[in-house]
Amino acid sequence: MKNLRRLSQILFLILFLILFIQTEYKGNDQLGLPVKLFLDFDPLIALSALLAAHTVRVIFLLSLITILLTVLLGRVFCGWICPLGTLNTFFSYFKMRSAGPKADGAPFAPLRRIKYFILIFILVAALLGWNSAGFLDPISLTIRSLALGYNPAANLMVRSAFEFIVSLGIPGLSSSLDSLYSSLTGVILAFEQPVFRQMIPIALIFTAILALNFLSPRFWCRYLCPLGALLGLLGTKQPLARVDVNDKKCIACRRCNQACQGEATPFPAGKWASRECLACFNCRDICPAAAVSIHPTREKTGRGNVDLQRRWLLACGLGAVVSVPLVKLGGGPQRQNPELIRPPGALGEDEFLRTCVKCGECMKVCLTNGLQPTFAQAGLEGFWTPLLVPRLGYCEYNCNLCSQVCPTGAIQKITLEEKQNIRIGLAMFDRNRCIPYALGRNCGVCEEHCPAPGKAIKFHEEEARDERGEKFTLKKPFVDPHLCIGCGICENKCPFVDIPAVRVTSINESRGEYKLYL
Repeated sequence: MKNLRRLSQILFLILFLILFIQTEYKGNDQLGLPVKLFLDFDPLIALSALLAAHTVRVIFLLSLITILLTVLLGRVFCGWICPLGTLNTFFSYFKMRSAGPKADGAPFAPLRRIKYFILIFILVAALLGWNSAGFLDPISLTIRSLALGYNPAANLMVRSAFEFIVSLGIPGLSSSLDSLYSSLTGVILAFEQPVFRQMIPIALIFTAILALNFLSPRFWCRYLCPLGALLGLLGTKQPLARVDVNDKKCIACRRCNQACQGEATPFPAGKWASRECLACFNCRDICPAAAVSIHPTREKTGRGNVDLQRRWLLACGLGAVVSVPLVKLGGGPQRQNPELIRPPGALGEDEFLRTCVKCGECMKVCLTNGLQPTFAQAGLEGFWTPLLVPRLGYCEYNCNLCSQVCPTGAIQKITLEEKQNIRIGLAMFDRNRCIPYALGRNCGVCEEHCPAPGKAIKFHEEEARDERGEKFTLKKPFVDPHLCIGCGICENKCPFVDIPAVRVTSINESRGEYKLYL
């Protein structure tokens, strides 16, 4: 069973990585199955979205499968399926190998209750309108960390390796590497080198989570994971897989405790903590006396579950009640940050914040790298939600990939025709920097790139004189606000790369009447 569990972990991790790589622009308008499939089976994401946004998406019904497995078998999702759990298991291997057979398997046992307190905080906050589950949900956390933190570094390392080998000038090798590089682009490598704001702290946080395994095996899963806490509560009874220790056979070697991945403490008999058990089967397989058995039963074979203590649960709930109003003190909608340009198809700002789980999939799939994680633009409530930064990348007119990968519907799934008629902002000219206005020379780059039918950027023509005094027609650009959709390509392509002469803000977006100035 232990080997079968390892095989399951490897296969699901490979599937996760394949879907993660698949969540990338491949040169066409349609994706295959994106990595959001794992989020669809995540009951914490479904529950927090339900409590915060009061809506249920049909796709969230898949999470009922995870709940059913948990009720019958315990935290089998954590032990056999979860990609972050698998990564933690891999790094925990070195810690468990270095520990002696007599080592205490539960050095931080009092910390087990922390994940339950985190869960209570998340659920109460969601009930009050703040969806914070995505910050610590293991699936969302893993996707965001890999997409925004590790993937850019991996792309850069591969590209740098190719460039270094080519620079060696080995005869006949360059053409082969060019072919290999071309075949990898759009399959494993992005078409353009991705760069994300805050990618270093996001990567460091995930690295720290993995490093905690050297302090205690599967530290995150044992003490911090809110999804694990939810599944632990759902799988408290787990009638089909309960651990039992035979007192007559047991030699008190404690190897079962030391090998237990979830710190469920099978020894001594009657102290097994069902909520912490990951169904890893290590305890049964390592027991030299064959004293540990895992079998179906209706009887309570252990009473080792952590005492959550009502006063601490109430304190966590009260903490959420106090925190939510403070988090929402980001200013009213009339004074939102002008840089807060949401992707096309995004729900109204309040509903968007209640629904988005900050997974980063929309940012990873954006083919121009224009979608970036927010920092302070949307306040604490909107931290790490997506916004368009035109200077880094524009919203491609013939692309709706971000709406295809959103797991919660914060970005609604829209057709390409619908997307092309959605306004996400409005471009305006700074005449002090625009070349025709400030320098008296024709430019027209913005108008050339404008994709809107009929061109949202037009010209006022007037007669002018050049440096030699000769007459010519000077074309001064202006924006037709009825046609501008705020895609940002004009700002992105402006010759002034430091502070563009044309800039897009979120005014006049389609999402809310308070933003319409016309």
